[in-house]
Amino acid sequence: MHDFIINASIQIVPIVQDRHPYEWVDEAIAIIQQSGIIYEVGPFSTVLEGRYDEVMRVIGDVNEHLYRKGCAEWISNLQIQIRSEGDITGSEKTKKFS
Repeated sequence: MHDFIINASIQIVPIVQDRHPYEWVDEAIAIIQQSGIIYEVGPFSTVLEGRYDEVMRVIGDVNEHLYRKGCAEWISNLQIQIRSEGDITGSEKTKKFS
């Protein structure tokens, strides 16, 4: 894939009863925070911004973490926006609302 900046959102929906689902979500967000990638936590999902490979690696790291820590089941809802000929940034898409 190209080396342009992309946007993605990830929403983790734990299907668990062993502990409160927010605890699993908090762990997922910690993985994103530790990645060094640009991110923004929202009430329904976390938006990621970075090079394609970086963003996809973080998404994979979140899912791998949940698996390794024993989360019984979860849904990863993803949205990914890719522009073939250049960067696509969150600020570009939202600057008219600032």
